[in-house]
Amino acid sequence: MTGDSDQRTQDDTRAESAPVARAATGRARQRVAVVIPAKDESRRIAATVRSARAIPHVDLVLVVDDGSEDNTQHVAREAGAVVVRHSHNRGKAAAMETGAAVVAMRDAPDRPPRLLLFIDGDLGDTAVNTAPLVPPVLEGTADVSIALLPPQPGAGGRGIVVGAARRAIQSMTGWTPTQPLSGMRCLTREAFEAATPLARGWGVETGMTIDLLRKGFVAVEVPCDLRHRPSGTDLRGQLHRAAQYRDVQLAVAARRVRSVGGKRR
Repeated sequence: MTGDSDQRTQDDTRAESAPVARAATGRARQRVAVVIPAKDESRRIAATVRSARAIPHVDLVLVVDDGSEDNTQHVAREAGAVVVRHSHNRGKAAAMETGAAVVAMRDAPDRPPRLLLFIDGDLGDTAVNTAPLVPPVLEGTADVSIALLPPQPGAGGRGIVVGAARRAIQSMTGWTPTQPLSGMRCLTREAFEAATPLARGWGVETGMTIDLLRKGFVAVEVPCDLRHRPSGTDLRGQLHRAAQYRDVQLAVAARRVRSVGGKRR
């Protein structure tokens, strides 16, 4: 949404025609699959899996071991998760796509496709607190719900990457998210497929949000009391944030180019 009347008209028309927050037939029978992309999370993955299994409506917890060099896959399996493994590290977006594909293969043909609840592998016992993300999507008031996390002890960033992602999403969609990089998200199968192929690397959340909003899907942010391992102020943390910034900018640039190309056609 750019502010001009023509753009608003296009957005209104797209929102009316898109499958925004419609309650599906048989929604009372809807199930939820938790998908956990994980790499070298053997210390926390068991607690995360056990906690995720307690989320209402969840009947499948799937861990995608993205080329771990530790025992993540074995620990996750022992904790009750279904585990699939990448032989080498392919990145979060690839792990999310693999997870969604495996869930689709396990969906029953006589039931609605499972909702997809993506969470991080380091949430530990707080993973169950992603439960508030499910009702807005289950009840049809949103197509994707995004977790708002409380301040994390030890976090060392200055908000540069978050600010860049927020401004990009606002300029391209008209919606200003509070936490654009939040990876805990629940969405419908239809919304997930509309967002694919996902942006690579750490740009996956920013790219997904832009793609879905521009296609008329509805997003909401929901407070969730979650705790995870934040990046600090040391060299490793700084390199992590530099990679985040790079990937967010790449995701945004690709969508700006796509937008220009669409207008020319």
